Amino acid sequence: MTISPVTTEIIRSALIQAAADMNTTLIRSSYTPTIYEGKDCAVALLDREHRVLGQSSGLPIFLGNLEECSRHTEAEFGPDVWRPGDVWVLNDSYIGGTHLNDCTVYAPIFVQDELVGFAASRAHWIDMGSKDPGGSMDSTSIYQEGLRMGPTRIVAGGDECADVLRLIETNVRFPYVTLGDMRAQIACARMGVKRLGELFARYGAATIDEAREEIFAQTERLERQRLQAIPDGTYEATGYLDNDAIDLDTPLKVTVRITVDGDRMTIDLTDCADQTTGPVNCGRAQAISAARVGYKLLISPSVSLNGGSFAPLHVEVREGSMLGAREPAACQYYYSSLGMLIDLIVKALSPAMPDEVAAASYGDSMIVQFAGDNPRTGEPFVTLEATVGGWGAWRGSDGETALINNVNGSLCDLPIEVLETLYPVRVTKYHVRADSGGAGKWRGGNGVVREYVMEADQDLSLWWERSVTPAWGLFGGEAGAPPRVVLNPGTEHAREMLKANSLRVHKGDVLRCESGGGGGYGDPAERDPDAIQADLAQGLVTQHAAP
Repeated sequence: MTISPVTTEIIRSALIQAAADMNTTLIRSSYTPTIYEGKDCAVALLDREHRVLGQSSGLPIFLGNLEECSRHTEAEFGPDVWRPGDVWVLNDSYIGGTHLNDCTVYAPIFVQDELVGFAASRAHWIDMGSKDPGGSMDSTSIYQEGLRMGPTRIVAGGDECADVLRLIETNVRFPYVTLGDMRAQIACARMGVKRLGELFARYGAATIDEAREEIFAQTERLERQRLQAIPDGTYEATGYLDNDAIDLDTPLKVTVRITVDGDRMTIDLTDCADQTTGPVNCGRAQAISAARVGYKLLISPSVSLNGGSFAPLHVEVREGSMLGAREPAACQYYYSSLGMLIDLIVKALSPAMPDEVAAASYGDSMIVQFAGDNPRTGEPFVTLEATVGGWGAWRGSDGETALINNVNGSLCDLPIEVLETLYPVRVTKYHVRADSGGAGKWRGGNGVVREYVMEADQDLSLWWERSVTPAWGLFGGEAGAPPRVVLNPGTEHAREMLKANSLRVHKGDVLRCESGGGGGYGDPAERDPDAIQADLAQGLVTQHAAP
């Protein structure tokens, strides 16, 4: 049987749309603003061999690694473990690679009693019972970071496992919304089961299987063709994280070494810092996923993701390193090194791909977290939000201003109205941070200034990065401004800090957060005078900083 190209394209689009339907189900059904506003989630449909059939927009940092959860489950319990109507959960940092808040919920998909695939989603649960509400910025062990679940069945044959749900409920601070978000992910999985089942009913297993293999083969051919356009050789770049939040005086090296050999690429991450005391470690699966993000954004950003996408790519990770952590390494802020890694892949390949690369972005998620008792409701609360910043410029265009970092993709910062309605915090300033983008022929994007006033006593936690290695420029472009955070600015009690864990703040205290800018591209002396005047008119740069 030779499948029609038209049928192949219809099935390809249907698989992608099925993943989008799953994502919509999850977001619309969720209970916490981290998911329904921030969209801190990602979903995928997998085939029976755990290869991606379709993946929705979401957090790129989960690119192509949701399958690790179902693959590990099958490896641990055997292929006969799967049953119709079952749903599983896993959040183990050393398997899925991320922190314990990122819970993957996945379900097998059966058609006429035969396993044909899996539906999976990963979403951030607001609290996992860590030593501090929401998550700790100073954890030194995975055991301080909350409830850790290996492959765990939460629905058996369509019925919830009450004992398992009770275990989760009694180990988290916000059980109602946590179980609500879990059930939203179950609904998401069931949507995937439904959509893939409909495709099999319409086309039959033989046609779906042939279309899948053709889609994978097409994708692999495109990937290899694009790699062949890159000159063979070894390319390298190094950057440094500020610290691990415990040893504040020791920057942490992240080195990327890339070898291009014909239609193959190897990304070597073995020359990175050893796993640390503080929570900047990640599991091997997540380091591989981040390397895939860097690869994808340069090599084939317009080709949809599926099981053929990374066939030409090999990623090497050293066990016991910050990117290949072993138990009991703390992993709460695993993504700091990964955002650096993605930018370094681009930097390393810039000599070979000057027209495709961009200067570095502001890089990290720049987390602001408040927790305490809400005087309006009398209930405890925790809120978590990422902060937008400036992206790097590239040949022909300035960098984007006030955009979420490339680790997080379609993640959003919380709208001011939502934040102020739900929590005892008021936002008094939110504007572009002038002069924060790196100068260049094409200017780096600017960060933002976001200022909060506390409307009740509460605890403040911060995780801000990229002051040791701010967003670098390329080809003569200058670096963007590093981040800056000040508590009670302009007062005698002003305090600058980038990291804090459960710091007690009081009603009336002010927190000013200034995110970094992106790097510039090209010689600043070559910038178009008209572009300079437009920058001045829009307040993106001041007269003092203009070339």
